[in-house]
Amino acid sequence: MPHIALLLPLNGGPFVAHAEAVRDGFLAAARVQGSLALPLRVYAATDDSAVTIAGYRQAVAGGARLVVGPLTRSSVSALAATGVIPVPTLALNAPDGGGALPPRFYVLTLQIDAEARLVARLAYGEGQRRVYTVAATDALSRRMNEAFIEEFRRLGGEQADGQIYAGGDTAGLARYRASIEASKADAIFLALDAERARAVKSYLGSLPVYATSQVYAGERGDLANFELSDVRFVGMPWLLQRDHSAVMVYPRVAYGGDLDLQRLYALGIDAFRVSQELLEGRTEITLDGVTGGLSLGRDRIFRRALPVARFSDGKVSVVGEAQP
Repeated sequence: MPHIALLLPLNGGPFVAHAEAVRDGFLAAARVQGSLALPLRVYAATDDSAVTIAGYRQAVAGGARLVVGPLTRSSVSALAATGVIPVPTLALNAPDGGGALPPRFYVLTLQIDAEARLVARLAYGEGQRRVYTVAATDALSRRMNEAFIEEFRRLGGEQADGQIYAGGDTAGLARYRASIEASKADAIFLALDAERARAVKSYLGSLPVYATSQVYAGERGDLANFELSDVRFVGMPWLLQRDHSAVMVYPRVAYGGDLDLQRLYALGIDAFRVSQELLEGRTEITLDGVTGGLSLGRDRIFRRALPVARFSDGKVSVVGEAQP
């Protein structure tokens, strides 16, 4: 029977909550739209690539006209590597390697690397040429830092110097300002989450400070955000622009304040909207999405334009938009 297949790791493993959030967003968007051209069928995969590929083949054999998923990077990479994509397939992560995608294979993702590159373009576009970076030791922070530096250098800027933040006493943090001044930097990039960014912000001096959405911990009160005063960062309309016309029509799920799950819920909403465009056979797709302004590139990867926000007096205000 013809249908849309939603292929997610729902049968146990470390990504169940993530998969459930995507599924919830996808189904919420379907309910908002009302009548559908094709019914939806959810296929519960695992985080095992072989099982996911088997689930994909089962969906296609069962009549799927379009598949949304997989979600994990390893499964997306394994599926893309098969090169056998019989129906339009919207992967929710980017495959490893960065090579050309198979025909009919599309990518819609919230990858932090893309955000960091967007911030690099924002900083360079605002006249910054020498940036001092602060990163932590975890893999996510390293990915942010490396993607930012790579893009900033590609544009013609340079990394003035950098620090690896692994905690530390006041005396150690106080040396940041002298290091920044000696570097002759004109801006700072924080490849840090909100907690670490708050720990270092007061030691950075008065240069413009940029960050990704990881620096935003939600509406936690003015005091928590006050420590990040003047930091500029990118984020999605779902979290930063609740009165946005594309955001207001969809129901919300709090997820206990877990912003990562809220982001994945928003990804599910946009995945549904994109799936409807793909079913119509459109090859030029632009959407005012809840995860950002979406545009389909010739490489079949969706780019996201994101709101630029700024912390001021403990509050967050949107001050512009960063274009991919």
